Amino acid sequence: MELAEAAGVNVISTATNIGKAGALEEAIERFGLVEGFDYVLLLDADTRVQPGYFEAALPLFTDDGVAAVAGAVRSAWDGRRLSLIGKIVACHRQRIYTLTQRLIKYGQTWARINATHIVPGFASMYRTRVLPEIDMNPPGLVIEDFNMTFELYRHKLGRVGFTLDAVAETQDPDRLIDYIRQTRRWSLGLWQTVRRLPPRPSLFGLMLCLLLLELVTAAVTFLLLPLLVLVLVLPDITAAALTWPVEGPLHAVLAAHLNLPALLFGMLAPDFLLTCIVVLIERRLRYLGAFLAFPVMRLIDAYLAMRTLVPGMVRRSDGRWTSPARREVVVPAAEPIEVVAIERLDPHPADVELPSARTAETVETSGGELSGARPPGS
Repeated sequence: MELAEAAGVNVISTATNIGKAGALEEAIERFGLVEGFDYVLLLDADTRVQPGYFEAALPLFTDDGVAAVAGAVRSAWDGRRLSLIGKIVACHRQRIYTLTQRLIKYGQTWARINATHIVPGFASMYRTRVLPEIDMNPPGLVIEDFNMTFELYRHKLGRVGFTLDAVAETQDPDRLIDYIRQTRRWSLGLWQTVRRLPPRPSLFGLMLCLLLLELVTAAVTFLLLPLLVLVLVLPDITAAALTWPVEGPLHAVLAAHLNLPALLFGMLAPDFLLTCIVVLIERRLRYLGAFLAFPVMRLIDAYLAMRTLVPGMVRRSDGRWTSPARREVVVPAAEPIEVVAIERLDPHPADVELPSARTAETVETSGGELSGARPPGS
């Protein structure tokens, strides 16, 4: 907060830690962003918007049916300062980002079939006129972005736009315990939102049901793989295992249809193919170096997805959490940017040449940052 004030930014501070959703809600109201701006950009505190973000995202709002624009996430990479675990986590997360944004997000945000389950809170833009219709901070949720997206579709406020050119960089945890806590919080937040806003008969409801079915099926299947491997290899360790009450019959059934090399090939070969695709897209060989760690990370993700299912359906959260430690970001020196405030007197002035800068407000909140922007000429 002190750094933001020293930079000349308008800053408010909440009296207590009211969680990210509560801080955003208070900032939007106290700064009058709905009344003063056409669009608002929500940011996590560890997010850095990359050059060209607004030039790519704002044109999507020329379609009046678009109520929100999801940013394209990229994991920050600092190989010299990242630990080995940090490098594995960053590679694992970026592989997920690269694949899902291209194979899933495009289809989910297609104008004719628009039903994505999340507008990520790390960097997302909303048309301000829809914000009063969204219950941004209902009780009982640990995170806000699933809930805001569900509300958007539940109240039929508009579609979600997406482009890979609106890139924002985020820091993923570089300690395994921080990764587990963050992933657990995300999974818990999904199940809590499903509990609060269960699927209804609609396109979004159908897509959400398919997502949850795929999530549970994939998680259970992946969690069973170590057990299957154990059943297949135990007789090689001790022949007496075949006489055990459970191991013997299970091994007989599995061995009739499957062997260990086939199981490992069926698991690792498709995963390796996906990794190669990411290497080609990202043009980085480091993903091959982390290849053998990806199944372990997927096993952790699967466990957390299932571990949080029941708590998510019964447990209420207050929206507060302890953020993992963040790495210092060294920002290259740049030319100072002049920000010009434009008073909206006439929506179509005939004799005034407006500067190319946009009006903007930036807010550092407890748990995130918030910005609002208005395009030139408004």
